[in-house]
Amino acid sequence: MSRSVITRPASLRAVIFDLDGTLVDTADEFVVVVQALQAEHGRAPMDPQRIRASVSNGARALVSLALDMPEDADGFEAQRLRLLELYSQVLGTVARPYPGIDELLIELQQRGIGWGIATNKPRAYAEPLLAQLAMQPPPGSVVCSDDVTQRKPHPESLLRNCRELGCTAEQAIYIGDHLRDIEAGRRAGMYTIAAAYGYIEPDDDPCGWGADAHAGSSTELLELILGE
Repeated sequence: MSRSVITRPASLRAVIFDLDGTLVDTADEFVVVVQALQAEHGRAPMDPQRIRASVSNGARALVSLALDMPEDADGFEAQRLRLLELYSQVLGTVARPYPGIDELLIELQQRGIGWGIATNKPRAYAEPLLAQLAMQPPPGSVVCSDDVTQRKPHPESLLRNCRELGCTAEQAIYIGDHLRDIEAGRRAGMYTIAAAYGYIEPDDDPCGWGADAHAGSSTELLELILGE
């Protein structure tokens, strides 16, 4: 599929990040949670790398992965709630911003560029995670799945970020580690960067998402964003 080219903003006003797998590495917490859920069902612990690759797919996908259970199976919702209960017990204990993120945020602040978060993570989990991390400078906008009527890949969350950050979509960059992130950014009219260092399924290829740029590691973001 051909896609129109979106150029990097000449007057950059905001950088917006997906949360898990892009801004913050939360996977080790989900490894603990998935393996705990498996243990409750007498299942052997899964390879941590397999769990890490699926984190961006959300709680439902992790339950299916952990228990080999389809989403329409009896008892699936109870297991989803159990997984979230287990997650709430470890939330923020080992999660950390990816390397170079703290320095990037400081550089953005020094240049008068705002930053925000657009995530499909519910606010009940995103807010305490961010409070635990206490990132500085703090985000000027955080939009979670329950703040909008339509989740990513719909652009609603990103457009709300822009309103709260006082910029247009054309003045913003969106960074994410999933196809839905890039689709949301492009539908909003934003320049997009694929976080290829994030939680990518083995059969997925970030080069096929249609992003305007790709970051092989989080430390590449500064150059990709500012062109330096």
